[in-house]
Amino acid sequence: MRTFDYDPTIRVIFGEGSLDSLGRLLGGFGPRRTLIVTDPGIVAAGHVQRALDSIRQADIEAVVFDGVVENPTTGIVDKGVRFASDNGPVDCIVGLGGGSSMDCAKGINFLLTNGGRMEDYWGVGKAGKPMLPSIGIPTTAGTGSEAQSFALISQEESHVKMACGDKKARFRAVVLDPLLTRSMPFEVAAATAMDAISHAVESYVATKRNHVSQMFAREAWRLLEGNFERSLDEPSDVEARGRMLLGAHLAGSAIENSMLGAAHACANPLTARYDITHGIAVALMLPHVVRFNAPVAGCHYQELMIASGLANGSPESSSENLSLRLAGFGTRAGLPQGLRDFQVEPEAFPELALQASKQWTGTFNPRKLGVDDLVGLYESAY
Repeated sequence: MRTFDYDPTIRVIFGEGSLDSLGRLLGGFGPRRTLIVTDPGIVAAGHVQRALDSIRQADIEAVVFDGVVENPTTGIVDKGVRFASDNGPVDCIVGLGGGSSMDCAKGINFLLTNGGRMEDYWGVGKAGKPMLPSIGIPTTAGTGSEAQSFALISQEESHVKMACGDKKARFRAVVLDPLLTRSMPFEVAAATAMDAISHAVESYVATKRNHVSQMFAREAWRLLEGNFERSLDEPSDVEARGRMLLGAHLAGSAIENSMLGAAHACANPLTARYDITHGIAVALMLPHVVRFNAPVAGCHYQELMIASGLANGSPESSSENLSLRLAGFGTRAGLPQGLRDFQVEPEAFPELALQASKQWTGTFNPRKLGVDDLVGLYESAY
């Protein structure tokens, strides 16, 4: 059996209306002033006001930084730090929104408490000082950032994504309120759901997988696979949205205890160079990565299909059926079907493959990857 070191430290509150418990949760940290990190869309949806109402009922002051954008850069984190310094001191942080808001909240926490630049924390365990207590509240069923100790922050100029991880950056508590996900536009719901599904599939077969990570990933896949279409067809179906939200969180927990693979390694250069939404980029690559990995990971893919009642036949046939199921999700959601839809020309594949080969996530893929293999994956997704 594989060895593992499981260190659960995040309190998770799940349920409709659970955002109303925010003030009580914050009260346990004894803060005087809380910083809410979010984006304008979340403000417009009314979620920030609900959070503020709960916080103020607990007699805690709060200030709101709503400057987060998709794929937050070092510049956005710096703006958040300046805002917190000008409106502080703050002694607690709430990340409210999608993965970008929660990643940005972690990034601000790094710099407020440890100083320097985000580049100083690229890697694992670079924060030498304690960090502020924080709470993560996702409004999308996607990244699972609330379950992870990593902040993904892009460099301002190069747009290279930096994974900045430290256990001190983990949220002390997470609030999973399905009601918050009802405001997601269809396109956002589809892209973030595909991201969550990719987390379950890739973490289940990653070389760092263990019994704990696979437990999370298997249940995440079951919840996400079984509710993907229903949650898109009936966005007001809180039960389906809740299952998607919980599935995305469990997939994030799987990543925290394992890692990812080639689909994410290939997706990151596509986002950096062509500004393709991360979830869509991963969705384009994942079916082809499953086929590529099948010779070494077929038995594990078969286990996922068994968990959702879809397995039939051999590991090879199960892997092919999984690939088709994943591609079908993209079709069902109306997502682009190939890289050609984004004017990604084959001439760019060698450079994209070179960049993908430098991605940390690719080193955990169950089948070893060379640049030529990565070119082949891009060709398959064309």
